[in-house]
Amino acid sequence: MSTEAVGVAGHEPILTLTFNPALDLSTRTARLEPDRKLRCSQSRRDPGGGGVNVSRVLRLLGVEAPAVFLVGGPTGDLYRDLLDAEGVASLPVPIAGETRQNLAVSVEETGEQYRFVLEGPTVSAAEVDAALDAVASVAVPGMWVVASGSLPPGAGEDSYARLARIVRAAGARCVVDTSGEALSLALDEGVDLIKPSRRELTQLVGMPLDDDDAVIAAARDLVDSARSAAVLVSLGADGAILVTADETIRAAAPKVEVVSTVGAGDSLLAAVVLARAQGRSWTEAVRSGVAAGAAATRSDGTGLASAAEIAGITEAS
Repeated sequence: MSTEAVGVAGHEPILTLTFNPALDLSTRTARLEPDRKLRCSQSRRDPGGGGVNVSRVLRLLGVEAPAVFLVGGPTGDLYRDLLDAEGVASLPVPIAGETRQNLAVSVEETGEQYRFVLEGPTVSAAEVDAALDAVASVAVPGMWVVASGSLPPGAGEDSYARLARIVRAAGARCVVDTSGEALSLALDEGVDLIKPSRRELTQLVGMPLDDDDAVIAAARDLVDSARSAAVLVSLGADGAILVTADETIRAAAPKVEVVSTVGAGDSLLAAVVLARAQGRSWTEAVRSGVAAGAAATRSDGTGLASAAEIAGITEAS
């Protein structure tokens, strides 16, 4: 793929990587009870997974951000068809296993949502290598490479760290949104941006982060140690905190009626990366990001949000 294919006028090019995509199924039921058949409303299916969701959000914002992802089996065929229908540019990496499925069930009686996240297919070292090679073949100086999501069985915990080395060698920027040992090893290589939740940051630093000051201090340590140039902490309904070498930004989340939280964090990250790729300030980027995350919670399933919805929330906040 040429540089022209991945870059769009007005911003630096963006590419995403998803090691463990999932076909997201979502539905609603009146109530949740054990040992009974629970009648559900019409279900919907969306192509999910961290990096792919980032590409989908950017497509809704009018930006082409090709998605590299591992995919296989009949579920994988449907997954690719759904992405094609949305107009997302794809760089699929075939695997022998079957793409996983996730299930989100909203309960009308309580307003609660239950999310069942299934384990991905076991992948081979060669399949992981192929995904990393796909990124290496496209990465160019100045590109933002957004790698997001869990690792499937068989993928080494150093997979994101290996990606960071590839991206750095290409003169591109590496953005990582994962957790646990995979995140820690990526940070050892040095990255440009991470987006942990408060829980994931707590796990990473090994200490309680009970208030914003503690979150900021933990993020500041990661920046000061050159493990990540910027740390964006998603706080759900409380918004987000961003820490860089020069700035600390708190952004409250707009108040909206929440339908589903699936994809909200990916929407936050997509809008932040796009703003930075456009040369906008961190303050503008975080404000746009929390608006995108809030807009996504108003959609069923992984329906995400349109540019108009995001702009409307941004202007109102």
